Amino acid sequence: MSNPATTLDGIGGYLPERIVSNQELATRVDTSDEWIRERTGITQRHIAAPHETAAFMGEQAARRALDAAGIEAGSVDAIIVATSTPDQGFPATAVTIQSALGITAGFAFDISAACSGFVYAASIADAMIRAGQCRTALVIGTEVYSRILNWQDRGTCVLFGDGAGAAVLRANTADAPRGIISTHIHADGRFGDILYIDGATGQTGKPQHLVMNGREVFRHAVPKLAGAVDEALKANGLGHADIDWLVPHQANRRIIDAMGKRLNLQPEQVVVTVDRHANTSAASIPLALDDAMRDGRIKPGHLILIEALGGGLTWGSALIRM
Repeated sequence: MSNPATTLDGIGGYLPERIVSNQELATRVDTSDEWIRERTGITQRHIAAPHETAAFMGEQAARRALDAAGIEAGSVDAIIVATSTPDQGFPATAVTIQSALGITAGFAFDISAACSGFVYAASIADAMIRAGQCRTALVIGTEVYSRILNWQDRGTCVLFGDGAGAAVLRANTADAPRGIISTHIHADGRFGDILYIDGATGQTGKPQHLVMNGREVFRHAVPKLAGAVDEALKANGLGHADIDWLVPHQANRRIIDAMGKRLNLQPEQVVVTVDRHANTSAASIPLALDDAMRDGRIKPGHLILIEALGGGLTWGSALIRM
């Protein structure tokens, strides 16, 4: 039997019920709808209610992904959750989701790679599937950034939202050329001080707020993402013209547009949800995938490129044939 490929067989998303518009934020923060739109492209974001925890939202997204894949939760033997806002220091959010889904076999764990989390988690799941350590994995990005924001800092609080997205990845030995073609992940801890959470479990006297040097993050984003994208294409003998869809991390419309132009893609080939979701960190790529797959834009056979950069700094890319 040939080594299995890793196919993406289902996608699902969950967004909190409450929507907060720029206009509503402007009544509480020294900002305006025009200021936010011009700099980020964001018009609104979803904000979690008390019961909408990382585990709760991740479970909802996972159930929708399982439904899309047409499989039962009992088929899952691995759950990998990417989150920077876990419900607890431990047990892992993945274990809580495993229990909520009624799964008692396999393994589950969290990873922390900030906004690159879904790319990292997909890369890990792909490697484990190819190595035969599991056959069906749930890869989940789930975040409640509203609980770590400084709501007096207009430079950060306007940028983020809450939500969860999940993907079902499965081993497939069929000859059909689909699935994850390759993943490419990187980190450089020298730049960890430009985007971080100030405080966490194990520290005292810290507010546990997100801190960001937006100018520096922007300066690193495009060249590092471009490098990861070129790496993925070169590794597979592909060019810009082979890409059907760019599904980027949804942080800032300017970064998204810059990457689309660099790849010579038409605007309609770039999936954009940042205007409605804001930056949902590790959840943003699966939420964008869910958006574009459910409305029929992404079809079987399409080649999609995902990429993200986040605190750490961490960044990465993946090529997937649907």
